[in-house]
Amino acid sequence: MSEELVYLNKEELQSLMQTKLEKAGLKESHAKEVANHLTYADLRGVHSHGTVRVEYYAERIAKGGTTIDPAFRFEKTGPSTGVFHADNAIGHVAAKEALGYGIEMAKETGVAIVGVSKMGHSGMLSYYVDLAAQNDLVALAVCQSDPMAVPFGGTKPYFGTNPIAFSAPTNDARPIIFDMATTVQAWGKILDARSKNMPIPNTWAVDENGEATTDANKVNGLLPISGPKGYGLMMMVDILSGSLLGLPFGQHVSSMYSDLSKGRDLGQLFILINPSYFTELDQFKQNLSQMIQELHDNKAAPGFDQVYYPGELSEIRQQEHETSGVPVAKSIYDYLVSDAVHFDRYDHSDAFAETEK
Repeated sequence: MSEELVYLNKEELQSLMQTKLEKAGLKESHAKEVANHLTYADLRGVHSHGTVRVEYYAERIAKGGTTIDPAFRFEKTGPSTGVFHADNAIGHVAAKEALGYGIEMAKETGVAIVGVSKMGHSGMLSYYVDLAAQNDLVALAVCQSDPMAVPFGGTKPYFGTNPIAFSAPTNDARPIIFDMATTVQAWGKILDARSKNMPIPNTWAVDENGEATTDANKVNGLLPISGPKGYGLMMMVDILSGSLLGLPFGQHVSSMYSDLSKGRDLGQLFILINPSYFTELDQFKQNLSQMIQELHDNKAAPGFDQVYYPGELSEIRQQEHETSGVPVAKSIYDYLVSDAVHFDRYDHSDAFAETEK
């Protein structure tokens, strides 16, 4: 049975989350940025990366696993390359700071590759590539995560959900934005299903015996998209955002939940391209707008109302939620308006937020 939902406007939602994160110990400017990021995710219908994450962040912050006054340092390693040392700050803030350096370099030199070293969980990658596209840049972002996905043909998790996001500017109001996990679904989608007491499709994950499961509480391994193809992509992401930055890889990536008093040491990588160094910018943007229109004009197959470009449904959901409000599980809303910082729910759990035995 699905849980009751509460609908909030974006300002109220952002304020509630910011207040809770500040109460946990995060400084005001960092709490505001994280809340803004999480609101963006919920507006776009990606609830797995929105309010459902607040209590986990609050618990980690309160227990010292997030550096609340980080010593950020950007190390420029070449004309178009650099590493942002995040000092295990909350990832949303660190990644946005690093992106700023990348945007400046890409505008100056035509391309930029910036790694973010030793940060916490950074949320939804499309948030960052969206900002890059608003600066007339093409962007690709990848980020490693802790072992949750079984390798193709295996039974024990080795790689994380290891997402990939892409964006490109257009002549329309919004850029093209595409964001995906390299698993069939991100872990946060299962966390969201748990919070709403809903089942999951049997193609998302397996239980401790390696059998497909529809019970979000029995998940013991996520499945890669398209079998060996997704498996290859998640390995690629792990190499680019982990090994390339000298950080732990694969099964050695720190757990999200095992000890919330310690930092995560995660890595992320941005690749930014300035289209004006390769073609005429306005024509490039017009071509992408034309592509969108031609996709819309493509005759829809039976069972479909129209053809959408990848990521467009998130844009539509954002417009709807701007008007109707953002749906939040009643249990999460009750937590947000309560006096509690957290309920000691996540610490010393396994990768799937289950209490370690």
